Amino acid sequence: MKTIIKNGTLVTAADTFTADLLIDGERIAQIADHLSSDDAQTVNAAGQYVLPGGVDVHTHLHLPGPAAVPSDDFYTGHKAAAFGGTTFTIDFAMPARGECLHDAVARWLAAAQGRAVVDYGLHVGIVGLDGDVLDELPALAAEGLPSLKLLMAYKGIVQVDDDTLFKTMLKAAEHGMLTMVHAENGDAIHELRRRAVAAGRLAQEWHARTRPAWLEGEATLRAIALAAAAGAPVYIVHVTSAPAVDQIAYGRARGLSVMGETCVQYFFFTEDDLRRPDGAKWVCSPPFRSAADQAALWGAVRGDTLQVISTDHCPFLFDGARAIQYEGRPYQAPGKELGHADFTKTPNGVPGLGDRMPVLWTFGVGAGRLSLNRFVEVCCTNPAKIFGLYPKKGTLAVGADADIVIWDPRKTRVVDAANSHQRVDYNLYEGWTLTGLPDRVYRRGELIVDGDRWLGRPGDGRFTPRAAHAPVL
Repeated sequence: MKTIIKNGTLVTAADTFTADLLIDGERIAQIADHLSSDDAQTVNAAGQYVLPGGVDVHTHLHLPGPAAVPSDDFYTGHKAAAFGGTTFTIDFAMPARGECLHDAVARWLAAAQGRAVVDYGLHVGIVGLDGDVLDELPALAAEGLPSLKLLMAYKGIVQVDDDTLFKTMLKAAEHGMLTMVHAENGDAIHELRRRAVAAGRLAQEWHARTRPAWLEGEATLRAIALAAAAGAPVYIVHVTSAPAVDQIAYGRARGLSVMGETCVQYFFFTEDDLRRPDGAKWVCSPPFRSAADQAALWGAVRGDTLQVISTDHCPFLFDGARAIQYEGRPYQAPGKELGHADFTKTPNGVPGLGDRMPVLWTFGVGAGRLSLNRFVEVCCTNPAKIFGLYPKKGTLAVGADADIVIWDPRKTRVVDAANSHQRVDYNLYEGWTLTGLPDRVYRRGELIVDGDRWLGRPGDGRFTPRAAHAPVL
């Protein structure tokens, strides 16, 4: 099957130009003016932009937990992703303590099997160095799993100590693997939470007040310093605060191999949102900060201190006592109501996989904060480069996978939970008007979103191995 997209304005991280694009099977076969073919379907993209599909490198579509699990899975999350212009996701295979890393990967692959719609990859979590964990890393890199996730927070659950972090960085560097770090000082947070509970300070705002920005800044610098000593690249996930931005800028100014991401929601919400009657909707970690931190994040993205904007998509029902309808079927699971009387019991996480690119287009590109090319760079190209997917994914180039979004800059919609396609009973951006939305979305040359029509099929998404020794941007 061939498709020619004609008369569109193609946008990459480097260029904006008018040309036709030929899809032949799963790949981009030609980019040139005035293309024609007797056996090709023609799509007229006049007045629209042609973009590479978005790459979201930070999602949680399978995360078993003792009390609550994310409400989206690889099907519902991928459907939302596609309607939002994202055609590739990377999830986190998190092992139990003492579990073989490959066993954790097998569980995540099984969860995606028969459910995934867009292509996907996996990061592998490290929660300790029991058994032969470090010895598994060379095989993971060879199998297309070259990124590792370690958390400096959640004491007694998944928090690692500096010894574990440093030894992992040393081993990862030997095999061209990237260490990703959740940077918060978990020991200090644990004590602040203990004191808040003892004092009866259980309202949702105390989730943020017990995780202050300086504890993110301190942990960020500590992770960068350990990576520098290990000679390892490090990627700081979900940066929220000016102190953390400052530490990343400090390391990059000294030639260290440090990169960072923020998430779309951190540009728009603050600690004040946790004080709302429905404040549990905004409970995530790290927490929302201040307007000054938001300004620091915008500056960091414009100035290349941060290279990626992702979502940390990890939704929970706001009211898990009530079933919702998804594709005509009821869905119900414990959610944020668990923390109604105690913020420490509120599941951490927010939805956003379907919102990322439309929200950033409206309030980034549309508001003059991001250029078209920078939008593509931070949403598509940089994540593909950093995580070993480029040029297969993340760009418009001959030979690349035909993951393509035809973007209508005039199309509008008012956000509500029902039209976000995420399997959750609320949306952070409820009632906001978005201008600039995907019109048609292709995954490897197959049309899966056509306006408001859903053409995707569960199980068509593929696990995609990624290359080690990816560049540090």
